[in-house]
Amino acid sequence: MSIEIVLRGLGRHVPEKVLSNSDLETIVETSDEWITTRTGIKTRHVVSEGEYTSDLAVGAAEMALKNAGMDAEELTHIVVATFTPDAMVPSCACIVEEKLGIKGRAVYDIAAACSGFLYGLENARAILALHPEARVLVIGAETCTRRTNFDDRTTCVLFGDGAGAAIVTRDGDGPKIRDVKLSSDGSLSKLLTVKGGGSSSSYEKVGDPIREDYFIQMEGREIFKHAVRSMTTVCNQILADNDMTRDQLNVLIPHQPTGASSTPWAASSTCRPKRYFPMSSATATPLPQASP
Repeated sequence: MSIEIVLRGLGRHVPEKVLSNSDLETIVETSDEWITTRTGIKTRHVVSEGEYTSDLAVGAAEMALKNAGMDAEELTHIVVATFTPDAMVPSCACIVEEKLGIKGRAVYDIAAACSGFLYGLENARAILALHPEARVLVIGAETCTRRTNFDDRTTCVLFGDGAGAAIVTRDGDGPKIRDVKLSSDGSLSKLLTVKGGGSSSSYEKVGDPIREDYFIQMEGREIFKHAVRSMTTVCNQILADNDMTRDQLNVLIPHQPTGASSTPWAASSTCRPKRYFPMSSATATPLPQASP
């Protein structure tokens, strides 16, 4: 059963600290021209010492609640999409619940990297199908720079920190989500990894040095190639499921800073992207964490 959900309130939060391309020139062998040409990114927000994923998540949640005209006490569920939680246990959602000053809600994290917020929305739709009266807080939050190797210019130029949030209900005023289409291919899982600390790449004893696999590792060209193919497939599928064509679309918002991944699909229609959301793995996070 497919149901429509309402985005009753939206919020965002980014750290105050900004890291520019010029700043990166002093850290790693790169240049503003090299970064801008390949990614379209000029700056990215980064957390400061003592600032955590849960702090960004709470900032976005508070804005979303205010936007919805709601109080935290009205929430029934909290879903946080992140691969950079404050800790392995407790969940980031549990920490967010405490920082919002509430107890007794159903809260949990999901880890789906760049697709995390979409998975969170689909989780919210499932919750609301079972509990139409629910008030679900969905958050995408990341502190990617805590897992970024600043000696690797192929990755450190891409990632930033931030959070976005939505209050999702069945009733009320606000934009509606008509459908969500999710897909994955486990055979490509080695193209983007953060293995260090997991059960397949654990540390044997206290004092072991941090290895490179603790940080984000990716094969950018292969990811781009598969992203273009996958985006084409999933966009065609969700349009077909809803009896629509590309020419009926007004806006396309790809999770990619230059729009290059969407160009092959959009070029054959009258649809032209109006805004681009940089690849910062929320991102799981539904907001620009690095700015074109």
